[in-house]
Amino acid sequence: MGEQKVSKISNIKSKQAFLKSLLDDVSSLSYMLDNGWFETGKVRIGAEQEMVLVDNKSYKPKLNAMEILDNMSEYKWLETELAKFNLEINLDPREFKGKCFSKLEKETWTKLQKIQKKVKKMGTSVALTGILPTLVKTDLDLKNLTPKKRYFALMESINQQLIGSAYELRISGIDELLIKHDSPLLEACNTSFQVHLQVDPDDFVQYYNIAQALAGPTMSIAANSPIVFGKRLWHESRIAMFQQALDTRSTHEHMRERSPRVHFGNDWLQESILEIYTEDIAQFRPLICPDIAESSKDLIHEGKVPKLTALQVHNSTVYRWNRPCYGISDNGKPHLRIENRVLSSGPTVVDEVANACFWIGAMKGMVQEYGDIRKHLSFDDVKDNFAKAAQFGIDTTFNWIGDKKVSACKLILKELIPLARKGLESSNISKADIDKYLGIITSRAKKHINGARWQLRAYSALCEETTKDEALTVLTHAIIENQRNNKPVHLWKAPKLTDLKEYKPSNLKVSEFMDTHLITVHKDDIIDLALNLFEWKEISYIPVEEKGKINGLLSSKQVLRYLKNNKSKKVISVGDVMIKNPAVLTPETTILEAMKMLKKHKVGCLPVVSKDELIGVITEKHFMNITNRLMERLQIEIGQK
Repeated sequence: MGEQKVSKISNIKSKQAFLKSLLDDVSSLSYMLDNGWFETGKVRIGAEQEMVLVDNKSYKPKLNAMEILDNMSEYKWLETELAKFNLEINLDPREFKGKCFSKLEKETWTKLQKIQKKVKKMGTSVALTGILPTLVKTDLDLKNLTPKKRYFALMESINQQLIGSAYELRISGIDELLIKHDSPLLEACNTSFQVHLQVDPDDFVQYYNIAQALAGPTMSIAANSPIVFGKRLWHESRIAMFQQALDTRSTHEHMRERSPRVHFGNDWLQESILEIYTEDIAQFRPLICPDIAESSKDLIHEGKVPKLTALQVHNSTVYRWNRPCYGISDNGKPHLRIENRVLSSGPTVVDEVANACFWIGAMKGMVQEYGDIRKHLSFDDVKDNFAKAAQFGIDTTFNWIGDKKVSACKLILKELIPLARKGLESSNISKADIDKYLGIITSRAKKHINGARWQLRAYSALCEETTKDEALTVLTHAIIENQRNNKPVHLWKAPKLTDLKEYKPSNLKVSEFMDTHLITVHKDDIIDLALNLFEWKEISYIPVEEKGKINGLLSSKQVLRYLKNNKSKKVISVGDVMIKNPAVLTPETTILEAMKMLKKHKVGCLPVVSKDELIGVITEKHFMNITNRLMERLQIEIGQK
């Protein structure tokens, strides 16, 4: 997450001072570029590994990141992330040559194993996936924010820029997600494997534009975040989740355009990296400011390389999917990098390194083959490719060079893998590394499988056999077990319910297993409508609502009893028969508490209400399904003994 010694911009004076430092940094960067201060002729790669902490019994997020860091304080490469259930590894930069990718895999695997060994004693596992399947909305409450000054300042500053009354999530895939949230902590849903490529300043424009052109195809083969809050959405739902989590805009009657803080870009880069920095300063207000102990202009005058702290802090709060980065090498010279933020965490370490190898190799190969990509592709097509790949992943059809429409798998197999191989060979990458990692990408494309497609298939199949919560739990268990073997995702088998030996839903919350697709009536509807709904939908209870608020509850038995005893010929309305002021549950009610409520009130259904709004129902059927599954598990355990 970058510079930690930052604070909220609290007054006009601090804002003006930060803006002055920001403009000075841009001027200093321009001077260094014009006068050849940058390191050239060196190509390095690097990466950052984000992860989710998961409880070993429930497979839900585990909020113990700070405890883990306290127990691993000797490892300076391990850092916090936004939420208490996230951590991040900073991996060593290394020269782009020889066995750099297998060394990257070994380092990532070794560091993850050190973490896993430590967290196992705390009842925790590490999971690598773009969005954890068992994550629920309540996990993203601000109380779960990592207790660091930077994060509090960032959340508060983003909230202050919110134009509407809440953050809105609107994503449609197989299912649909339409919710509001009161915090930008939704950003913590997303975990990624961020890959860095160092490039010479004179080559930056060419490489950055090709990185943009490759964003869609790379994401299509690497997608790994299709499930959010139990909903099957985009193949790479991180893209929409991240943008909407930090989107402070609101709908208006006018047509004024405002850019989201998370974005792909609006045009090709033309002249230099400075265009990105100046555009982001023009478009986005500063959120936080660092403690700046140096003047970049003064250091330039002294012939010293500045850190450009203000520019780096502002750059860290504008989330381009291909982000420009400035750094200082060990030799004291500044350098430029392109950071690929498109790639999800997981499915395994070897998959992640294969994605990195493919992306960097394809970058090198396309530079050699096409040079200036602007002559071959329109930016509109590239931006459209990115949006489609986020939604459809490996099933995408791309707009490509020569005005072709080509499927993701065909494009990767016929064009991009040969280019990647050419680019890697010309950079003297080990043949064993090239064959291993491009072989994984080739197998994915030939089998038409990646992390997202595997998760969607597995989850849909599991949901046909059990409840959503158990399906998500089994799915998460399978992901973690496969990662421990570091077996690439195209070799993973479909998970079975019996793979997870224990499933204990006693602490399950109502929000995690209630029905949200509701059939309701109004109190002034005629009772005949309700009778037909009971028959058509094969249900026994119907909530009565008015403008989203619960008014009553209708029971089929109660209606039939009323009609049997009532001989009047007058029209009977729902309001005449309904249970007035029914007992209700909240989303935070546990399954055991809900069962006690059903028994206490002698009903087979209870509405679930949040802030006076009807959001779901719990029925006896839910408990029957859970009980049946537990009985089946018990029988299996007895049989195994």
